[in-house]
Amino acid sequence: MEQTITEDDTARRPGSARRPEAGDPVAGDIGRLVVSCADGPGIVSAITGFLHERGANIVQSDQDSTDPRGGRFFLRLVFHLPGLADVLPRFEREFAAEVASRFGMTFRMRDAALPTRVALFVSRYDHCLLDLLWRWRRGEMPVDIVQVVSNHPDLAEDVASFGVPYAYIPVTKVTKAAAEAHQLELLAGRVDLVVLARYMQILSGEFLSRVGIPVINIHHSFLPAFAGAGPYERAKERGVKLIGATAHYATEDLDEGPIIEQDVVRVSHRQSAAELGRRGADIERNVLARAVRWHCEDRVLVNGRTTIVF
Repeated sequence: MEQTITEDDTARRPGSARRPEAGDPVAGDIGRLVVSCADGPGIVSAITGFLHERGANIVQSDQDSTDPRGGRFFLRLVFHLPGLADVLPRFEREFAAEVASRFGMTFRMRDAALPTRVALFVSRYDHCLLDLLWRWRRGEMPVDIVQVVSNHPDLAEDVASFGVPYAYIPVTKVTKAAAEAHQLELLAGRVDLVVLARYMQILSGEFLSRVGIPVINIHHSFLPAFAGAGPYERAKERGVKLIGATAHYATEDLDEGPIIEQDVVRVSHRQSAAELGRRGADIERNVLARAVRWHCEDRVLVNGRTTIVF
C-alpha cells in the first residue's frame, strides 16, 4: 500500500540558485564538457580547437591519463559561451560528429546552470536525508530534490516542512518486486540521480538496470567486518580506533560499486558506542554531501571499478 504526502509546488523553496564557490564558475552561459576515451596524441588540441572555433572561452580544465601508452584519457572542462542555452543542442551534435567520433569518445556536455534532479531514498535514519534537504534549501547544492521515497512513514512530517513530495512505499520479501516497480514508475522521467540516504533495503539488479540513472549509496566503513545490525556496538567491543564512511555508486555487487568519496576520524576506548555512532553519522552526512555535489558538478568519471574525481 502506498501513501503519498505532497506539498503544493508554490510552497517549495528550491535550492537551484546555489551560492558560487571560489574557482567554481556558475554564472550564466557556463557549460561543462566531460570526456573519456583511449589516450593518444591530439585529443586536447581537437577539443580546444573545436571550442575556440565557436567562440567559447575555457575557464577550467582538468585531465588525467591512466597510462600515456595504451591507457584511458579523462577530461573535465568548463567553458563560457554567450547564448549557451540556445546553441547547446547543436553544439553537442557537432562535437559528436567532428571530435567524439574521431577519437571514440564517451562524452557529456551540459549547461552548468541546470540543477540535477534528485530523488532521495531513506528508511528511518534521518541524518543524511535532512542534511541534504537543508543544504538544498539553502542553495548550497547544485540539485533540485524532487522526491523522497521511503519504506517507512516516520519521516513524512520532517520532509513536508521542505515542501518535497514524500512517497511511503512499504517493502517486504513478498512485495519487493511490486514495490520496486512502483518506485520506478514514480521516478520515470523526473530524476537524473537517485541518492540512498540510509535506505536500508537492497536494490535488486533489475531495479538498477531499469532505473537508467546513477544511484549513489552511503554506508559506514566497517564493511565487511561489521556488516548487519549494531556495527558501532561491535566496533566498540573490538576496540576500533578509526571509524569512517564510504559513498559509492550502487551496482549489483552489494556495496562494491566505484567509490566516490571516503573519510575517517580517530576514536579511542574513551568513546561509548553511542558516541561512535554520533561521530559516524557526522562523517556519513559530510561524505555523502561531497559525493552528491561532485557528481552533480560532473567531477566524477567512472573507470571500470574505480573513479576519477576532479
